[in-house]
Amino acid sequence: MAASPRAVVAGCALATLLPALAGCSTIGSGGSDADGAVVLLTHDSFYLPEDVLDAFEAETGIAIDHRPQGDAGQLVTGLALSRDRPIGDVVFGIDNTFASRAVAEDVLEPYEASTAVPQRFAYPGDPVLTPIAYGDVCLNIDTRYFADRGIPEPTSLGDLADPRYRDLAVVQNPATSSPGLAFLLATIEEHGEDGWQDYWTRLRDNGVLVVDGWTQAYTVEFSGSAGEGPRPIVVSYATSPPAEAGPDGAPPPTRALPDTCFRQIEYAGIVAGTANADAAGELIEFLLSPAVQEALPESMYVLPVVEGTPLPEAFDLHAPRPAEPMSMDPGRIGENRDEWISQWRALMLG
Repeated sequence: MAASPRAVVAGCALATLLPALAGCSTIGSGGSDADGAVVLLTHDSFYLPEDVLDAFEAETGIAIDHRPQGDAGQLVTGLALSRDRPIGDVVFGIDNTFASRAVAEDVLEPYEASTAVPQRFAYPGDPVLTPIAYGDVCLNIDTRYFADRGIPEPTSLGDLADPRYRDLAVVQNPATSSPGLAFLLATIEEHGEDGWQDYWTRLRDNGVLVVDGWTQAYTVEFSGSAGEGPRPIVVSYATSPPAEAGPDGAPPPTRALPDTCFRQIEYAGIVAGTANADAAGELIEFLLSPAVQEALPESMYVLPVVEGTPLPEAFDLHAPRPAEPMSMDPGRIGENRDEWISQWRALMLG
């Protein structure tokens, strides 16, 4: 089987969360392209079909100059470093684990989208971030592994510390991986400030494997993917199983565990200081349009925020949408993220 389409969005998982401006280019005052295009800054995993992007130019007369910048952390850092000389007009891909940093750095302009989005996706108390897509980071399991060996499938985060699942799980380093960070936040949310380190100590003693990024975890170490690795439990996404479904409609050999999910929301915003604010607003409206919202699942394996957007059948069948995924206030994440990661590294990596 070919590499999972989820690899398209693995750049977010793989790219380091270190503050760097790698890949950024200075494009002049206000961020606008010399040819009048609107400059779109994104994480490296951004992808929409060419015909969808072409439709924006056909409708508005404005071309999109797409410039990938790294991961969510690098996006925010790049905007902060270039505050006096903006490097783009619109940014997409800042998620709720880094959103508070973007707000604190004052690198975005307020914008009120005309398209209605459920309040549960909105960034609390600030109009500079417009929700575009969301996904849930969850434990995924190889159902065949457990069926073949007569081992009960795990169902919760707590199960990872059970001796029955010794040496079976692979997770990502939260210092170098977006889903790794989301998983760390899930464990803190579930076990509390006083209990999460004890939980991770038990995971360490139960043989959990830590790797740098999503691609190594999912395509190399995980037994349920094309890589056919040795470990049947992995941190991935609720939308990963549809990528493993058979071409003839056969169900995937993997399953996401809904009681382990942490919600990630991806935002767009207008870059502060842009001289192209009107075009930037049109692009944000376009990202909320039916054409883009319907393309998101199969293009980037994320879910649309606009209610009523139809999903591909495989997502309806095989991508669980937990009624109450874990989440955390972005302000709390911003205040504690670096310290939590430092504590985790001392505990797990020495």
